[in-house]
Amino acid sequence: MPRDSTSAFYEENAKTYANRARSLPKRQLDVFLAGIAPGGAILELGCGGGQDSAYMLSQGFQVTATDGSAELARQAEALIGRPVKVMLFQELDADSAFDGVWAHASLLHVPRAELPDVFTRIRRALRTGGLLHASFKAGEAEGHDGFGRYYNYPSREWLSALLTKGGWRNLAIKESDGGGCDGKPTRWLAVSAER
Repeated sequence: MPRDSTSAFYEENAKTYANRARSLPKRQLDVFLAGIAPGGAILELGCGGGQDSAYMLSQGFQVTATDGSAELARQAEALIGRPVKVMLFQELDADSAFDGVWAHASLLHVPRAELPDVFTRIRRALRTGGLLHASFKAGEAEGHDGFGRYYNYPSREWLSALLTKGGWRNLAIKESDGGGCDGKPTRWLAVSAER
């Protein structure tokens, strides 16, 4: 995340954000984990308060948790009891190291122009047959929310074209209605794909 209003929001509100009432995306987590061999290696990009990592660890997976915010990483470390790597998506530099990448409501902050490179980095980090889960707030044009956070707001078609061009296989994008921490109704896109 660039040093801007988005990263400033997470640094300044880390404790409140990490401890907010949030429903675990358990159904999506269970579907994702079902496609990965027991004990498989998972990279979480943008772990926030660490709740999703905690769940995956409780299910016996090896989880590498990362976040772009040092303050949020500290909050997640307190929850999961292990180090969280402070890293921007654009700094991911792994090769065939993971069976899955979990990026729930995190890649939606990547500037549109940088998404192709970030997806290439994620694909390289996965082993052949490795799975990606990512979710985005749907839209037609990039913009900011009421907290000043940047969102890429892709359409289903735009995202599908980008991932297909990037060589991803077994691509599926599911749409659903939900919300976000700004309390506004939100149309969500949940992506699953395979290296």
